[in-house]
Amino acid sequence: MILCCATATLKAQHSFAFNNGPAMHKFQDSLSKLSEETFNATSNSERYTKNATFIKTLVNSLKTQGSFLYPFDSLKKITILKSPDNSFRIFSWYVPLDDGSYRFFGTIQMATKDGKLKMFPLIDDTANIKDTNGINGNKNWYGARYYEIIPVIMNGQQPYYVLIGWKGNSLKTSKKVIDVLSFNKEQQPIFGKPVFEEAKSKATRNRIVFEYNKQNTMTVTLDKNVNMIVFDHLAPISEEMTGNFEYYASDLSFDAYKLLNGRLKLVENIELKNEPNQMDDLFSDPKDKKIKAIKKL
Repeated sequence: MILCCATATLKAQHSFAFNNGPAMHKFQDSLSKLSEETFNATSNSERYTKNATFIKTLVNSLKTQGSFLYPFDSLKKITILKSPDNSFRIFSWYVPLDDGSYRFFGTIQMATKDGKLKMFPLIDDTANIKDTNGINGNKNWYGARYYEIIPVIMNGQQPYYVLIGWKGNSLKTSKKVIDVLSFNKEQQPIFGKPVFEEAKSKATRNRIVFEYNKQNTMTVTLDKNVNMIVFDHLAPISEEMTGNFEYYASDLSFDAYKLLNGRLKLVENIELKNEPNQMDDLFSDPKDKKIKAIKKL
């Protein structure tokens, strides 16, 4: 039983030679330009139009033979995470909206032996998801921009992948999510899995969602020193604000999820000697960089 953050020894075997670099460079240049135009647009309709062109261009680029090997490392507003076993990679990004909310977009690209495209578009259905603890597919995705992937490998069982992402939310609060991606017998992607254990009296959860004051920075990351997923413990600034997440922030303590018997068990009040992951600052308030992130309220 392994919580693995390093490159796995198993690699997808490719029987083709990748020689489409020049074509992919052109696609990347177009995608980079479209991404900037999407974020610089001044209305929702303009953003959606530019983003639709971006999606069409991205799909065309992924249809190129051997595109799985191309890193797209110039796309700064798009997060691309490749599974350490090299079996798939996941693209995710967001479009900021006028009301302070966000719409998320993404796709899963599978590695194939012949270099041809096999992908699963991710359709953000957050607005219609009433139960954030539900099991979802790629067509009713609980959208997020993922920034970390952690494979969980157990002997004799299919691996699953923990995804940590920034969720955004509204003008007043932000969200982060710890989700789980797995693949069923038909190799279809499934989001959510009953692996999060808290108190014995509580049911196992399929995903974890945090909500907190938008000006606060919250750490959620794999800490390699303790081999656990660590995160700030959120609390209201006063008891009267309990349940009002606009007034939630870190209380200077840390909790974690530790892998135990294939599940992630909550461990409270852990001691950390390392500094929080600097990547978290990228996801405090990407829409308004003039607001200085407050680590503790």
